[in-house]
Amino acid sequence: MKKSLLFLILVCFGLHCNSQQLYMEYGSTISSFDYENSRGQRLNNLLSQSKSYFGMGYRHTLNKAETIFLRGGLTYNNYGAIGSESSVDNYFEWDVSYLGIKGGTDIKVFQYNDFRFFANGSVGYEFLVRGTQTINNDVFNLVGEPEFNNNILFLRAGISMQYPISSGTAIVAGYNYGSSILINSGISAEKLKLNAHQFGIGFIINLPTCYCDF
Repeated sequence: MKKSLLFLILVCFGLHCNSQQLYMEYGSTISSFDYENSRGQRLNNLLSQSKSYFGMGYRHTLNKAETIFLRGGLTYNNYGAIGSESSVDNYFEWDVSYLGIKGGTDIKVFQYNDFRFFANGSVGYEFLVRGTQTINNDVFNLVGEPEFNNNILFLRAGISMQYPISSGTAIVAGYNYGSSILINSGISAEKLKLNAHQFGIGFIINLPTCYCDF
């Protein structure tokens, strides 16, 4: 199933390589972890941390009215959480980075003067490229560990605002909320679910073959 999904996302991304617009975004991710150890015990006092994220790719309009767009691109997301368990005098911290492939849609909801407002939805397949887990004074490398979640599927939804700054460029600000729905837990019974709020800003740039109206 995972291989089929990854293949589908790669095909969609490939189809959009002739898209009419290029987009780039950068912002802050406030993430939270829902962790359950191999004994089924949850850590209920994990605190969110703020990390950065970056994304870029292609966007293509589906209709002449330019109200529905498809996106395909790459993402680099950083997630983190800290917490402690006073009963066993333990301190926990996660700091992980995931590289991903994302596809989604932008649907224009309404327009006020030159401001355009969109509802967004996307699905992304992400895999761990860097990560550490700290327990008290011990630091563990998570990359390649079968007990940890090296591959995740993320669903995201949000809103964005677009404003033209030239005939070929628009600035975009947005928010989205996402949650992982598929975890590769390897041979361990440990479970980890990621939740993330993302606030970002970016640019949409018309390619030479695009005659899009900002």
